[in-house]
Amino acid sequence: MNRIALLGPTASGKSALAFAVARERPELELVSVDAMQVYRGMDIGTAKPTAAEQAAVPHHGLDLVDPGAEFTVAEYQRAIAAAVEGIEAHGNRVLYVGGTGLYLRAVIDELELPGQWPDIRAELEARSGDLDALYERLVGLDPRAAAKIEPTNDRRIVRALEVCLGSGRPFSSFGPGLDAYPEIPTVQIGLGWDRTVLASRIEARVHAMLAAGLLAETERVLAAGPVSRTARQALGYRELIGYLEGEWGYDEAVDAIVVRTRQFAVRQDRWFRRDPRIRWIPIESDPVSEARTALLELLHR
Repeated sequence: MNRIALLGPTASGKSALAFAVARERPELELVSVDAMQVYRGMDIGTAKPTAAEQAAVPHHGLDLVDPGAEFTVAEYQRAIAAAVEGIEAHGNRVLYVGGTGLYLRAVIDELELPGQWPDIRAELEARSGDLDALYERLVGLDPRAAAKIEPTNDRRIVRALEVCLGSGRPFSSFGPGLDAYPEIPTVQIGLGWDRTVLASRIEARVHAMLAAGLLAETERVLAAGPVSRTARQALGYRELIGYLEGEWGYDEAVDAIVVRTRQFAVRQDRWFRRDPRIRWIPIESDPVSEARTALLELLHR
């Protein structure tokens, strides 16, 4: 019994389509593939399913940790593997839903993920002011990994060096990597949008989130305690935290949310387009009406 993954860039309507189909097919359980929906209390800005939606259809992968936690891909992979095992043990079917490409690949391709070495990472981060030297060190330890990382990408350089030094193995030696696309028991369906139309949807959604109380939610997240580096990078929260901390004005923050979310959507689309296993459904305006039948037909197979 094949699993199905419904994917696409932010604001493409994945969640609405998945929920509509799951209401018709009660054996479906939805598994969120979103790096930020794992954080409790970060609901509006991550477009997390509402309490009513979660009560109507089983959801997994949500609210796994507090915003103060540094949640890793490996931790997500383990949590979702356990959830999927439970779903299928009682005869139900998995529908992955989301737009975090690395998280999806980690789950459906069962990627071999390296561990964490916090002390080594802290030492490297303390030296990140001299990024050129760190990059040269990575070139010496793992030229294959270095060739795939931009010399200005401090987070990826530090992570690759952390793994090289902590594991004693090249970072690039872990599994076949993201360049391999083996056959898997998961059918991937992508929602394809014209970029101009999607950009308009993104702007409308940002303003809808703000009207729904995103600023107040951000204030609550900050008041609850330290926010992890990962959680602080969440679109919407990152910019509003900057506003609350005096980095820029409110209107500047809102404009930045729109621009960065559009840029993020382009990166998501490019990531997914590299995977030849994805079946794309072109969407013009309404993913529920335009893709529902195709998704239901897949479930009959």
